[in-house]
Amino acid sequence: MRLKSPARTTRRTAPSALADDTAAPTPSAVRVSAATKRFDRSETDALSHVDLTVPAGSITVLLGPSGCGKTTLLRCVAGLETLTSGRIEIGETDVTDISAEDRGVAMAFQNYALYPNKTALGNIEFPLRMRRVDRATRRERALRAAELMRLDGLLDRKPSELSGGQRQRVGIGRALVRDPAVLVMDEPFSNLDAALRDTMRAELVTLQRRLGMTVVFVTHDQVEALALADQLVVMRAGRIEQAGPPEDVYRTPATTFVATFLDGMNTFDAEGAFATGSMPGAATVGCRTDHLRIGTGDADDIDLRGQVLMAELRGRDRLVHLDIDGRRARMRVPADTRPSGEIALHVRRSDLHHFTAEGVRCP
Repeated sequence: MRLKSPARTTRRTAPSALADDTAAPTPSAVRVSAATKRFDRSETDALSHVDLTVPAGSITVLLGPSGCGKTTLLRCVAGLETLTSGRIEIGETDVTDISAEDRGVAMAFQNYALYPNKTALGNIEFPLRMRRVDRATRRERALRAAELMRLDGLLDRKPSELSGGQRQRVGIGRALVRDPAVLVMDEPFSNLDAALRDTMRAELVTLQRRLGMTVVFVTHDQVEALALADQLVVMRAGRIEQAGPPEDVYRTPATTFVATFLDGMNTFDAEGAFATGSMPGAATVGCRTDHLRIGTGDADDIDLRGQVLMAELRGRDRLVHLDIDGRRARMRVPADTRPSGEIALHVRRSDLHHFTAEGVRCP
């Protein structure tokens, strides 16, 4: 069964991509071209000349610190904010000047945004009620969405009678019932505890693969971003720093910002012990926390001395905070290793990343 939208002949709408278990998803994608957004009374751009293509049937994750523009970009795609300049397309339709309700985009929010006086089923049905879908059709589609979100037995409950995870399932079900071309999600799991976040991430990926949905997901959580993304987009100050498959972004960060924000990579000036291991033009070298090792290295390694400041137990390993020649650094060691005082360290030259004075990865 497919969750079908009622026929509408008077409105220009974006195509749909939600399918059932057997039907192939309708091709759809989001294309953002030269998007700039400046809010009233602001002297800086919230978004500055952003170009982005969201592959159809994938999860694209927007990752970055607070205030980087990721939620603004999401809201512009959804039609909740208008661009100052630029263009947004969904499928083959230019939706830049189309209202939010006619874009074929549904949104799941961090705070669930459920109506407290309505049951779970009533909340899921509500978008269809607003579009004046007949009762039988909206009930059929709402029950289908509820089944997808595993809400059987909970449909008569009010939001106050549901757990955080259940409320978020209702919120996602309400988004799915609209049969959207694109589902956009603004940090939907951030209010959940760590174990439930893991569960909800797995459920989202399973659902997305099952339905072939196009999802744009905002988070500031690096672990969540890497776990979910087919395409990872790292943002900073209203611009895209790097976009691509998460494995590529992780392995070859394009800038020092991506390297330090995504992975907490240690960075050092390309001088002193690191001078001989640096590429021409490099001003900064980086090494991952698991590439900094205790003990003296081989002849081709770079030897260092570090003062242990503290060590945090992180389950199977410890995160050791160090002072290396006045520069703070971190290192991962097995949980049964308890370094203290001043220790010998080394890093392999082949594990170093090199960046220019402008913070750009050396070619």
